[in-house]
Amino acid sequence: MADPSSYRPEPGQIPDSPGVYKFRDEHRRVIYVGKAKSLRQRLASYFQDIAGLHPRTATMVTTAASVEWTVVSTEVEALQLEYSWIKEFDPRFNVKYRDDKSYPSLAVTLNEEYPRVQVMRGPKKKGVRYFGPYGHAWAIRETVDLMLRVFPVRTCSAGVFKRSAQIGRPCLLGYIGKCSAPCVGKVTPEEHRELAEDFCDFMAGRTGAYLSRLEKEMHIAAEDMEYEKAARLRDDIGALRRAMEKNAVVLADATDADLIAVAEDELEAAVQIFHVRGGRVRGQRGWVTDKVEAVDTAGLVEHALQQLYGEEKGEAVPKEVLVPALPEDTPALSQWLAERRGSQVSLRIPQRGDKKALMETVHRNALQSLALHKTKRASDLTTRSRALEEIAEALDLDSAPLRIECFDISHLQGDDVVASMVVFEDGLARKSEYRRFQIKTFEGQDDVRSMHEVVSRRFRRYLQEKLKTGEWDPEEGEDVAGSVPEDDGRPKRFAYPPQLVVVDGGQPQVAAAKRALEELGIDDVAVCGLAKRLEEVWLPGEDDPVVLPRTSEGLYLLQRVRDEAHRFAIQYQRNKRGKRLKSGPLDEVPGLGESRKQALIKHFGSVKKLRQATIDQICEVPGIGRKTAETVAAALAQAVPAGPAVNTATGEIIEDETPAPAGASSERGTEQ
Repeated sequence: MADPSSYRPEPGQIPDSPGVYKFRDEHRRVIYVGKAKSLRQRLASYFQDIAGLHPRTATMVTTAASVEWTVVSTEVEALQLEYSWIKEFDPRFNVKYRDDKSYPSLAVTLNEEYPRVQVMRGPKKKGVRYFGPYGHAWAIRETVDLMLRVFPVRTCSAGVFKRSAQIGRPCLLGYIGKCSAPCVGKVTPEEHRELAEDFCDFMAGRTGAYLSRLEKEMHIAAEDMEYEKAARLRDDIGALRRAMEKNAVVLADATDADLIAVAEDELEAAVQIFHVRGGRVRGQRGWVTDKVEAVDTAGLVEHALQQLYGEEKGEAVPKEVLVPALPEDTPALSQWLAERRGSQVSLRIPQRGDKKALMETVHRNALQSLALHKTKRASDLTTRSRALEEIAEALDLDSAPLRIECFDISHLQGDDVVASMVVFEDGLARKSEYRRFQIKTFEGQDDVRSMHEVVSRRFRRYLQEKLKTGEWDPEEGEDVAGSVPEDDGRPKRFAYPPQLVVVDGGQPQVAAAKRALEELGIDDVAVCGLAKRLEEVWLPGEDDPVVLPRTSEGLYLLQRVRDEAHRFAIQYQRNKRGKRLKSGPLDEVPGLGESRKQALIKHFGSVKKLRQATIDQICEVPGIGRKTAETVAAALAQAVPAGPAVNTATGEIIEDETPAPAGASSERGTEQ
């Protein structure tokens, strides 16, 4: 624990201007990022008597070992830089919201020649129009199913679309009128894009004018005695009205706004966001966070605004944002939001009327979300704590293993040998810390040697990180070969050691892992193995296993860790084997990249025709020079072509003109 006075800057060194500051710990990792109108005043507040600081602030300044800052011109620049640094360094003492679930959105892929309507999750892509997010995927599908009657936009995947185009016959939706069938040319690309844009306009809330136009067309058709057309338009209007009813009107003035509410206690906070477009609730999201820094409601709102709009632009940022409390830098935040939208954004607290009533509804949702989160967490935390305590007692550990790493080896009859490392912290999977390895030092099937190699590589990297930060000074003769990367403040991939290493296997694998640790001089990490046959736990140097009761939460946790490592290793091994099996002779040509392989296949149609081409003909392909053409011709001449396919019914030899796969490439043998 550091004394803040040991790294306190001299008062004259700190500028009295806007800026962003970073606190780093003794290992140069960034632990806190903040911004200030006056760096001098803000930083001085951290170096007062520790007894007068908030407990969380006191923990942060005593964990830190240095502070540095960057001066900016305006408060808006400070806000942008703070957001960038929090995203880049992931500081442990900054509030970070985490979604309580992955919310689906309705997406229209306007970046494609034939836009597609589909359900999407995850990060947003450029050129795609999003609506939502929604609470459930089925809610999106019900809405889309109603609207496809009026806006028959493509919903099929690229494979289905291509297949229908090849056979000249649309899919079922094309026959029943819920797709305009652009795959077979029933509409032109321009007509289909116009349908997609009308769909987007309707979803964006511009419903009144469209419904009025349909009603007018229906009356005209009825007057002209075109009763079938009038009936179809009547049904279309009914379908659109049913789709609209799924999102009741909450604000009568067709407002576009986001409403943000916060429910909090001393330790945690829940944030709920309602997305209102055209006066209707079009989406909802929820976040939960631990209050790891001293922050009030206004500060939580500021962090929520940064996370919600940090990656958004244009209409994704609404004209109005309603919040329960205004942040300290409201003018700067409003300007930042306006820059992201491209026009003025109102950031305010609703005082009366429908907006205040809706804000109360959003706040009730936030309260329920926090209560539900606490109920789940209390139950889950009790079970996980008991499991870790049982493991510590069974393995005679000094304390509960808060970080567990498990290693598993996977191969297919000695080929494509790979290994996995999964990480569990506090009994929960930490997937961002998972790593995978390829066995480098030998070929063939030897799980014991493989385990020794993988554990050695993982902990050699750990020692390199300790060497870089000065936490460890190797004795003479000790070897930690390998380059040590420059420290940039980001959390390193192998920087944190586990309290327990679990290997998938019995005595031989456990002995190999323990030997790897001893060779590196590491004696403070426990090792055990979990054998699949009887689910028995093996310890180094013991002739008999430790048998945990079948009802033990500790055994259940070890099984989950082992099974997750096994799943991750098999997934990697299958992917690697699949790429190898798909590889073709062009993959062996040195210096021939993916783009030029695709160009060759596209030009000649197949590897067979490419093999028959002359060097001059290969040179005709754009991007292929004579030297590359000679290399390609030589590689194909050496490659042995596959035998001809035979029709087993007739015995006839089938001439294969199918293009060989050009997208496969061999995997590099490095940790990922």
